[in-house]
Amino acid sequence: MEIQRIGIIEAAGDIPIISLASIHGNIVYLCGITADPARLGDVKDQTGQVLDRIDRLLSKAGTDKSKLLSAQVWLTDMALFADHNSAWNAWVDPGNPPVRMCVHSAQLWRPGLLVEIMVTAAR
Repeated sequence: MEIQRIGIIEAAGDIPIISLASIHGNIVYLCGITADPARLGDVKDQTGQVLDRIDRLLSKAGTDKSKLLSAQVWLTDMALFADHNSAWNAWVDPGNPPVRMCVHSAQLWRPGLLVEIMVTAAR
């Protein structure tokens, strides 16, 4: 079965070579998505940016948030959990929520980033 890759990122400085999305059969895997390091805000702002990026990548892959299977969330401070969840709950399809985990990560790839989300979806 063929693997399709979307948004291959070239190495630059400390940036790894990755695909933003990989598709195998009818399953879409997104990389960990963070907010734009140049537009940092509070956790609600960053979560909103991340979810917008997820929407755009899922669309490029031929799917949408109603077909999410799983989500992994990393927060740099679990005290941000409620504020993050308010942005998440406003975005997620309430009739088709994915399974989800949320864990603490002391630091993400750039200082100031508060949340990273990685999802898998069906097509």
